[in-house]
Amino acid sequence: MDLSFSEHHNLLRQTVRDFVRTEVAPHATRWDKEERFPKELVPKLADLGLLGIRIPEEFGGAGMDTVSYAICVEETAKVDGSLALTVASHNGLGTGHILSFGNDEQKKKYLSKAATGEWLAAWALTEPGSGSDSAGLATTAKRDGDDWVINGTKMFITQGGVGGFCVVLARTNPNVSKQKGITAFIVEHGTKGFTASKHLEKLGCRSSDTAELTFEDVRVSDKQRLGEIDHGFIDTMKILDRGRISIAAMALGLGYGALDRAVQYSKDRKQFNKPISDFQAIKWMIADSRTELDAAFLLTYRAAYLCDQGLPYSREASMAKLFASEAATRACNKSIQVHGGYGYTREFTVERHLRDAKICEIGEGTSEVQRMVIAKHLLS
Repeated sequence: MDLSFSEHHNLLRQTVRDFVRTEVAPHATRWDKEERFPKELVPKLADLGLLGIRIPEEFGGAGMDTVSYAICVEETAKVDGSLALTVASHNGLGTGHILSFGNDEQKKKYLSKAATGEWLAAWALTEPGSGSDSAGLATTAKRDGDDWVINGTKMFITQGGVGGFCVVLARTNPNVSKQKGITAFIVEHGTKGFTASKHLEKLGCRSSDTAELTFEDVRVSDKQRLGEIDHGFIDTMKILDRGRISIAAMALGLGYGALDRAVQYSKDRKQFNKPISDFQAIKWMIADSRTELDAAFLLTYRAAYLCDQGLPYSREASMAKLFASEAATRACNKSIQVHGGYGYTREFTVERHLRDAKICEIGEGTSEVQRMVIAKHLLS
């Protein structure tokens, strides 16, 4: 396995890095404080190709590989976890489901609008009563002639309030095992009965839009069905595998971003007539953080590489997400410790990095679920 990056990958990393430093860094703290999704940034993200990372060029996308996808998310997260979450979920979940399982008509309609930023994509699996037990969802879709009627509630949906369309998982067959009776549908915002009923206030990633969605007799045609009937949950597991790579990359960026700030602060901050970087306690926190993040880097890009090669990567994606998310939380916490009292204030951005990093241990499968997945692979 070759983990060296191509010239294209290195150029992409620098391009995204320059973009977020110029267009995002000056505003990220304000967006977080206001808990406001930065809609004004969407056209710029589209122009850079960050809304169509994996969408083929024939549909207006950039047609990048999974390694490129991870690079984009990582570099964005170094500055703003909220925006990284937007990029990750839009590309990996909503559009990813259509890219993998949609028909030609669906791809042409939805992927084209997603790549230009005309429509952001949401993906609705989680419900108030089903989190880690995602197959236990209660939302239903019942056949009515050539249509389906959807009823239910979805929770913690990224882009739920600002997305142009949403991929919704619903139970279509209650007479089989819960994993085998679920189907995916594409529901456009503005469809009668479909509402973002509540904007959720969060600990971190506060400028990423997260909403509760309700479906009250939402009627969609069978043309809006995504994939085979009763096959949605199986498809979902494949979508989540790639999504876990993006969350690992997001965690990685948050950890590296916080660590970079801690290193600089330790050189500038003086106590006892010398920089605090001279003290062994500070050196060890920095060394431990960088070692763990570099290990997470290798795990993340190994999973991305395997995905691009068409090789099995489910176990490796779970390993990457598990280790990177927990390593990032530790690195952000230590970066606050290096900053001391100032790190606990909003004058410095490391507190935001810690708040943003925590979601990486929860979203797209908690750390506990990842351990279950890894163990299942090893013991089967």
